[in-house]
Amino acid sequence: MTAANVYQQRPTTGAKAESSLHHADLPSLVGKGRKNAGVTLREKKLLGHLTLRGDGHDPAFAAGVHKALGIELPAALSVIVKGETSLQWLGPDEWLLIVPSGDEFAAEQQLREALGDLHIQIVNVSGGQQILELSGPNVRQVLMKSTSYDVHPNNFPVGKAIGTVFAKSQLVIRRTGEETWELLVRRSFSDYWWLWLQDAAAEYGLRVEA
Repeated sequence: MTAANVYQQRPTTGAKAESSLHHADLPSLVGKGRKNAGVTLREKKLLGHLTLRGDGHDPAFAAGVHKALGIELPAALSVIVKGETSLQWLGPDEWLLIVPSGDEFAAEQQLREALGDLHIQIVNVSGGQQILELSGPNVRQVLMKSTSYDVHPNNFPVGKAIGTVFAKSQLVIRRTGEETWELLVRRSFSDYWWLWLQDAAAEYGLRVEA
């Protein structure tokens, strides 16, 4: 296996980790929203995010990814979710792996071991982005206010994931359930999107969930 500089990037010495919405104190808002709110927001913070690049047409690459993760390579514009782990197609030779907090180092080691000497690239991007999960009967209406992309179920089924313009900026929308969607956002824009979602969801009621 080709040597690679792989090391544990998450502090293990008691250093305090804070999400990009730490200042919003979302935990203090849990239980204070409207009852039967149309939209529920949950910050999926401090997860491990890894970008993986390789030849998706190479059976050895696909087999290695499956061996390491137990997940098949997703088709174009799709995401596969397995428990708290997900693998998303980003481009013809690029995927995004999201794993539970603290598992990113082990996941990278497993991938490198399974992929052996294949030409690949794995980059830990955990500090630069995070996920906001939206669920409830009115999420699609909020998305329709926020993006020009067609989010009708006929065009956006469960398992689809696309990068698009949202609230005058760019992010990735992932549909992970019938009434559950995820916004993959850049850390530096988290506050902007949090403020936008509060306004866009106001008429339906917005509840924060831990």
